[in-house]
Amino acid sequence: MRRFRAVLACCGFTALLALAGVAAGPAHATAKQAVAPIRPSISDWQYLGNGVTPPSQAACNAVGRRCFNPDAMHHSYNYASLLAAGNQGQGKTIAIIDSFGASSIRQDLYTFSTQFGLPVPCGANTTAPSDPSGNCAPGVSPRFDIVCPEGCRAAQPPPPNNSAYQEAGNLWALEVALDVEWAHATAPLANIMLVTTPTAETLGVQGFPPMMQAEQYVVDNHLADVISQSFGAGEGSFHSGVAPIDQLRQAFIDAQANHVTVFASSGDGGTTNNYKEPVKNPGAIPYPSVIWPASDPLVTSVGGTYLCTDATTGTSVDSVSPPGACQANPGVREVGWSGSGGGYSILFPRPAYQDTLPPGSTYTGTSVGAPGPNTNMRGVPDIAYQARSRTGVLVYLTAPYPPGATSTGCGGANPCDTGWYVVGGTSAGSPQWAGLIALADQIAGRDLGFINPALYQIAANPAKYANDFFDVTLGNNQTSSIPGYSASTGWDAVTGLGTPNVANLIPDLIAATP
Repeated sequence: MRRFRAVLACCGFTALLALAGVAAGPAHATAKQAVAPIRPSISDWQYLGNGVTPPSQAACNAVGRRCFNPDAMHHSYNYASLLAAGNQGQGKTIAIIDSFGASSIRQDLYTFSTQFGLPVPCGANTTAPSDPSGNCAPGVSPRFDIVCPEGCRAAQPPPPNNSAYQEAGNLWALEVALDVEWAHATAPLANIMLVTTPTAETLGVQGFPPMMQAEQYVVDNHLADVISQSFGAGEGSFHSGVAPIDQLRQAFIDAQANHVTVFASSGDGGTTNNYKEPVKNPGAIPYPSVIWPASDPLVTSVGGTYLCTDATTGTSVDSVSPPGACQANPGVREVGWSGSGGGYSILFPRPAYQDTLPPGSTYTGTSVGAPGPNTNMRGVPDIAYQARSRTGVLVYLTAPYPPGATSTGCGGANPCDTGWYVVGGTSAGSPQWAGLIALADQIAGRDLGFINPALYQIAANPAKYANDFFDVTLGNNQTSSIPGYSASTGWDAVTGLGTPNVANLIPDLIAATP
């Protein structure tokens, strides 16, 4: 996930949030640096080659990385047994919200699925256009659909990353490929709905309303059971007060009322985010900050880790292979990633579900030097998942070229190559968590909906916490001169409650949700 910047404020929903056990809010990178407020939550990547066959682990190790395929990820987080038992998310739909879409996503999903032996959903093929005209007939499942509630973008490759970093078209294409392919890898028989907007994501004012209107469309029309968001903006970059957030977050309130689970990546700047101006070189928010929508109490925020399991099997810890973060911590399965967005909101007070935390948690509720009440505020993230590209997931992308181009160059856009990438960022975790909840919804025979109270309820029980979560206790998310936080036992502002031991967590999560 790229760094995000922009702002929001909240208020006005006290009664509704109280019903959900959530307090209402008072007013108030990594390889490729981004400088525009709203960006895709994809932080860094490494291009590995243009063959159709996925790269070997040796090829990944040669560039200082380990690369996870779906089977290794299934075993790393202990849900291969659920998939083998026939629990693959069938009948459930995951909505992925992204700008622009990607001009080759149907073909790329087909390649990804066939290369890893995954079911090929209807709508993933090498011939249909990557727009709604390629959607399958009603009733077919599993399916991959593309929906453009705000209108589809013109049928041309996304714009290259421009000097103001306001559109980042090719970066959104890689984000789309990551989100779609890994939601599918996690819940192979769930339906995937890519919901796109046609706008350039500039400064929050122009970008956020179409994104949130698209989510509202999904909720209002009961199109999905789970929503994944891999974008965001620094809270401190919105200067216009309460009104914008009241309008933007209505989709989350309605999602909670309709039992739709909503995830958001926590960001890839650690505690460092930017204001929205000046546009071409925005200044850093001068205190530890978090991004919205990840900071919204009605959203489940996903932070990130280095995953140090064996990237071939996923069944054991590998402290020998790259990267250095794994080699330096022998026997440790996960280390908190420095880019994992985390800290405390300046907009939302501490929700009731965060009142009881596991022993050893390091929740302070305050950010040094931050404005506003700055005491007992909402903590971010809630949970975590693999994020750093040095222990990243494999993604296939047919990189779009600008109009008229037929080979390399991409007019300055980046990424700019067709083939396999190993990709990182907290946006890797949001679609995978969405897939896990699709599995849980299918197993339960109902939609779990808003899961935050249940997650914290489980974690408050020491036996269940030890059984259902991998507690990440190492790592720090300082990425600049702005102070960061350290991972700890229990909840922390790097990895939240930790990562999921899925086969154990899902039954308890089902039991803890209404």
